[in-house]
Amino acid sequence: MDTDLGASQREHWQSVYDRNPHMYGADPSDPARYALEAFTDRGARTVLELGAGHGRDALWLAARGLRVHAADFSATALEQLARTAREQGVAERVDTHLHDARAPLPLADGSVDAVFAHMLLCMALTTGQIQALVNEIGRVLRPGGTLVYTVRHTGDAHYGAGLDHGDDIFEHGGFAVHFFDRALVADLAAGWDLVEVAPFEEGELPRRLWRITQTTSAFR
Repeated sequence: MDTDLGASQREHWQSVYDRNPHMYGADPSDPARYALEAFTDRGARTVLELGAGHGRDALWLAARGLRVHAADFSATALEQLARTAREQGVAERVDTHLHDARAPLPLADGSVDAVFAHMLLCMALTTGQIQALVNEIGRVLRPGGTLVYTVRHTGDAHYGAGLDHGDDIFEHGGFAVHFFDRALVADLAAGWDLVEVAPFEEGELPRRLWRITQTTSAFR
């Protein structure tokens, strides 16, 4: 992603959250419901959510007893998240991190049991930046840790529509999306155990996505 596109997307999301507090509502996403089961089945207690936004999933996970690191590049969204965490009485289980996905993660090696990212990896990131982020996720996960992420894919109706930024990144309605093909999913799973690639639909249009589950080796 070029610098100008990255800056414009940050400004766009800040504006969106300013105009639409809690724009996604309070109910957790379906991928978060799945992730909770996948994480707890493997004994997870500490989770990093990337692209947490105003916190509908992070707060729901915290309310179910998990310690959650919530990361996002929108200060406005994180302020909303922290305020709601206090109102819901889960602030002691939620840490917020103002973080750009193109930068190293602000956590120590092997410090979390699981990572959840609902449509963060398909933001306006280049293929190289996505690979670097997945490498960082592998670094902060403990051995045997679980990553659940969702992405819009090349079967989505918006693929190829709008402004073409190259590298399968298309901007439509102000939102730039990197659409995934199966080759990219396979590349990102290299060195991991790929558990599942599950198709699903969400929202208007509807958006067509994959939910990917992969785990690190238990012995590293």
